[in-house]
Amino acid sequence: MTATKILLDESEMPRRWYNLVPDLPSPPPPVLHPGTLQPIGPDDLAPLFPMALIEQEVTTERYVDIPPEVLDVYRLWRPSPLFRAHRLEKALGTHDPPVAVRPDGARAHARAGGLRRGGAAVQGDR
Repeated sequence: MTATKILLDESEMPRRWYNLVPDLPSPPPPVLHPGTLQPIGPDDLAPLFPMALIEQEVTTERYVDIPPEVLDVYRLWRPSPLFRAHRLEKALGTHDPPVAVRPDGARAHARAGGLRRGGAAVQGDR
């Protein structure tokens, strides 16, 4: 049986984030400014976020280097185990890559009943 829980050594900790936008069939629609309902630009985001973060949000590069300062913080709690979502992979008809804990700590998985395919709810991994 394929492993579900994968433990990485600190030396195997990701050094780059994966940006899925370049792999989409078409780019997602732009985020709209709530006041003008026009696409937002860097100037709209500048009062809220540092420019480096804005650049990460709008990049079309497939991989984004994780800043060294962020890696230092990740090392405090990382690496955390990766959990492969076998049932979700089976429901989607995929097998790679494993669904896992992302570097920012968010879990990438489907909740029970949260994923629909062919009109039927698919039981997700927890």
